Amino acid sequence: MPSTIYLINLLAVVCMMVIGWVFSVRKQNVTIVDSLWGLGFVLIAWLTWFQLDGMGGRSLLITVLTTLWGGRLALYLTWRNYGKGEDPRYAKWRKAGGERFWITSLFKVFLLQAIFLWAIALVIQAGQADSGSGRLGWLDLTGTLIWLTGFVFEAVGDWQLARFKAHPANRGQVMDQGLWRYTRHPNYFGESLIWWGLFVIALSHPANWWTVVSPVIITAVLLKMTGIPLTERLIIQKKPDYQDYIRNTSAFFPWVPKKPLNKKASYHENTHPIG
Repeated sequence: MPSTIYLINLLAVVCMMVIGWVFSVRKQNVTIVDSLWGLGFVLIAWLTWFQLDGMGGRSLLITVLTTLWGGRLALYLTWRNYGKGEDPRYAKWRKAGGERFWITSLFKVFLLQAIFLWAIALVIQAGQADSGSGRLGWLDLTGTLIWLTGFVFEAVGDWQLARFKAHPANRGQVMDQGLWRYTRHPNYFGESLIWWGLFVIALSHPANWWTVVSPVIITAVLLKMTGIPLTERLIIQKKPDYQDYIRNTSAFFPWVPKKPLNKKASYHENTHPIG
């Protein structure tokens, strides 16, 4: 694929994030970056599609799957964050940054996420470029099934948590029902599967082996950086009893819980993984 396509896509997401930053300065709230995260991948997918003149069935498949995932995530995060003020993580950064946070947030929040977004989206871009004659094979089917499994885990996990939190009687209780009974982070597990699925689709052209960087980055972020570690550190600071849930339930991969939970523990709220 011509390097100009990668460059144009990078400039596009940077521009999108800069516009988001301007909006955040006016509102004094950078949480909008969470909604822009999913939309950035949709933007890259369609920009690649148009620059390649919609070449082949695989290109369409990758674009559609990315749009379904990114669109749902953006809508969900916008709904979840609406009217709730600035995310506590960003509010803490704002307090630490003082009067200069308005400018440092451009680099620390928006442009940093633009770079991560573009790097993770390499599998989307390269996968579309080698779409071939349009005939889909067994790797396309396998990757789509992996993607679908991840999409179900992420979407259903988000829905179950939102439904649980909507009931006042559940206030202060741990969410250990549905998918959350088998993994503490079904949505993070699902997101990882989504990117491994797209990678398998891209592998339909063997030269795309290097795009493994995309699922590796997102999985590393979720497991070791600002996904599970940050989310659980914030929860434990507020609710020490959450340790019961940690001891009994798998962190990432779904597995049978060890024993019933202590119902005095708190429900938790997964943060946006890149921040």
